[in-house]
Amino acid sequence: MNKEVRLIHKGLIDYKECFDFQTDLFNSIVQHKIALRKGLVQEQNTPNYFIFCEHPHVYTLGKTGDESNLLVDRDALMLKGASFYPINRGGDITYHGPGQIVGYPILDLDNFFTDINRYLRLLEESVILTLKNFGIQSGRVKGLTGVWIDGDDPSRARKICALGVKLSRWVTMHGFAFNINTDLSYFDHIVPCGISDKSVTSLERELGSTQNIQEVQSILLNHLINLFEFKIVL
Repeated sequence: MNKEVRLIHKGLIDYKECFDFQTDLFNSIVQHKIALRKGLVQEQNTPNYFIFCEHPHVYTLGKTGDESNLLVDRDALMLKGASFYPINRGGDITYHGPGQIVGYPILDLDNFFTDINRYLRLLEESVILTLKNFGIQSGRVKGLTGVWIDGDDPSRARKICALGVKLSRWVTMHGFAFNINTDLSYFDHIVPCGISDKSVTSLERELGSTQNIQEVQSILLNHLINLFEFKIVL
């Protein structure tokens, strides 16, 4: 079991460019596992990667999503400086943009644990613990993914982090989007994650001031390392 994880910082990167990059990493691990099973390679260990980035304004629609949850047409998107991509993760529609921490774990869960529910819950827990460091209590909403504030109060529940993943042969791709200094007005153009009766928020909105996104990311990474028992390599 290889628990080394190569950390990759992509900064602000076009969504499609980063999608292609993580897809190449994902496919390379899957193909290695197939070749290993066929006895075509000797190297037993499969690599793991974790990408941190931000994206220019973009909406992505999961394979089980409903495009009617995009509330504006493509011309209006262009005027907003936003793009749109149907993609191969689970979940419905979501928004990525500057001021978010986007994390893409490209992991072979055979190196950690083969339990997708545990995987999702640990990603959520890393954000919950990070928010706790900033004095914010958060948690989960039954039947929904992601991290919520006031999740036990339907009239006040607001999502601060969205999750959407793809899994094949226990290899993961896609991940989470954690709203830090996000322009939340871009969520007005969608039904976020297909959920019409709950709102979204950001760390900036909850604390009332712009946050140091690198500081938040560093705290988040430490929680991920502890929860997954990563051994980070650069």
